[in-house]
Amino acid sequence: MSLADFFTPIITRDFCSGDDFYNSQFGKIIQAYETSFPDLEHAERKPHIALVGVEEERASVNNRGVKKSPDAVRKHFYNLYQGDYDMRIADLGNIQAGATVQDTYIALRTVVEELVKQDILPVIMGGGQDLTYAQYTGYEGLEQRVEIAIIDARFDLDQDQVESPPLNSNTYLNHIILHQPDYLFNLSNLAYQTYLVSKESINMYDKLFFSTMRIGMMAGKLDQAEPLIRAADMVSFDIGAIRASEAPGNANANPNGLYGDEACQLARYAGMSDKCSSIGFYEYNPTFDPMGHTGSLVAQMIWCFVDGFYSRKNDTPVIPKSAYVIYRTTLENDDYELVFVKSKKSDRWWMQVPYFGSRSVNERYYWVPCRYEDYQQAVSGDMPDLWWRTHQKLQ
Repeated sequence: MSLADFFTPIITRDFCSGDDFYNSQFGKIIQAYETSFPDLEHAERKPHIALVGVEEERASVNNRGVKKSPDAVRKHFYNLYQGDYDMRIADLGNIQAGATVQDTYIALRTVVEELVKQDILPVIMGGGQDLTYAQYTGYEGLEQRVEIAIIDARFDLDQDQVESPPLNSNTYLNHIILHQPDYLFNLSNLAYQTYLVSKESINMYDKLFFSTMRIGMMAGKLDQAEPLIRAADMVSFDIGAIRASEAPGNANANPNGLYGDEACQLARYAGMSDKCSSIGFYEYNPTFDPMGHTGSLVAQMIWCFVDGFYSRKNDTPVIPKSAYVIYRTTLENDDYELVFVKSKKSDRWWMQVPYFGSRSVNERYYWVPCRYEDYQQAVSGDMPDLWWRTHQKLQ
């Protein structure tokens, strides 16, 4: 079965705000599936990024209407102008809702798996955030550990039925955490609001050594979230994490949350990450967006992701060592040496965490993205919490 079999074509002229697109607008540059499916194999035409719309809303809790979001976002995205880079983006069209929600999950899973295998980065325009589960299962056949960054005001967990809740936008994390085979290495929940999260959920994250960051910790210090996003293989962005005044197009919108420019910056962090191989923007509902402000914001977030993608430094710690500055320090009353590296290209930091006990056959160390503050903490003699949590997962 070809990937084209999963998609329905789009009509790009429906997204044009004028008579025609200008030469530097996305609508003129994107290889869109209108009459023929984009070539995903030819080396000279193969896209770097593929837009994937998913017209599925049946498992989106209290937010019916999200299936209309892909084309609503395109109306804004196609009229944006490309940056100063040679861009190759394909729009594969929309995955229509299957006979059952499970059929849609299987279709999206297959699409994500095939695109990632071909080194094409899927940008998913949902749909409900339950599609994050399908996005995650797309990595199952790739035989790799997966780290997930979720930007959401809530933890989408069911604490009452931990093992067998129905799969929807409020419970998909249960299914990811309990999925077998287990290839989940880390889960980061960013921009959550404490009064929307149960203490049991927070305790569960702590026990599993997952990462969290409250919205208050990010206020005015958005760069605090960058290492967690940089560590992720896949990113899931719930539009409900953005405050209602900035993004009203969500039936579950909150008065508090991220500002629009902060959401764009987080999307750019994801794009700049050498490790990120898929991203999904979920829970945008055009029904609650009569002026199109939220659709415009989502389009700008995708633009920022694309801009970040074409600004990648490819500086994840590898050889040659000359591309990095290496720092070594020991803790108080401890003979163990902590190793940090800083990229000369981007000034970004990583921390070396060794495998102990059941050591990896192919790797001796795990490089975890960190901040300069983690290095300062180690220099002062304290063990960075990030090092300890990562070490626990490497046992």
